[in-house]
Amino acid sequence: MDPLTLFALANTAVAAVKKGCQLYKDIKGAAGDVKAVLKDLDEQFHKLHPPEKPASVAQRNAYVEEKNRVIELNKKSGETTGIYTEIGEHLGAYFDNLHKCSAIFEEEERRSKTQVYIGDDSLGKRALQRVLMRKQLEQMGTELQEIMIYQSPPELGALWTEVNDMMRVMGAQQKVLIISEMQKKAIQDKLREARMQHITHQALVGVGILIVILTFGFTMMWVAHDRQQKYPHLGDGLFPKTKKQQQEETQSHIYVGR
Repeated sequence: MDPLTLFALANTAVAAVKKGCQLYKDIKGAAGDVKAVLKDLDEQFHKLHPPEKPASVAQRNAYVEEKNRVIELNKKSGETTGIYTEIGEHLGAYFDNLHKCSAIFEEEERRSKTQVYIGDDSLGKRALQRVLMRKQLEQMGTELQEIMIYQSPPELGALWTEVNDMMRVMGAQQKVLIISEMQKKAIQDKLREARMQHITHQALVGVGILIVILTFGFTMMWVAHDRQQKYPHLGDGLFPKTKKQQQEETQSHIYVGR
């Protein structure tokens, strides 16, 4: 699990919660007496643009668009249940990634005290990254709490409280499991690295032996070739003829000559 990926997922979830809260609030605001809302828009528009000060084309278009938006939101009044559910799901995703990041940060901080860090980034840079990401994640939570409790209908504030309480318990349990999995993976990585080092060592030894054998064979062939050129009477085999073989060959030639 990469903290940067988890952070991006949490950020995406927060954006989705904000968008859902705004849509939910707009629909709830237009779900009441739509006629009263439209009448209020009419009164505000005519108050700002009396006959002696007519509205521009752009202002009139904006007024019409706002009335149409209210009408469309009123038609969607039955969709708030689905939006409420989606907000809860995205809120859960934020807390889930928040607790995962927290678990990873805690394990990295623990390792930094007992293990030598060999990564590309410096320890200071990684520590600063953890601090900044933790603060940004906490700020996201504070912002969501402000929006859902103080700027949204009461049911969304209750949703925040319920999800927050539930995820606090589940997050603590998940943190223990994540840290345990990270520690298991670290052990497996060490064992895998040790096996790879052993295999590499064995391969190097094998290559070294092969080189020695090939070098020895080439040397023997070169020595044999050099001997064949300088001492042809010793034969053209890999090994020179013995005195006995030379005598037998000489006697054989004498016998054939007779």
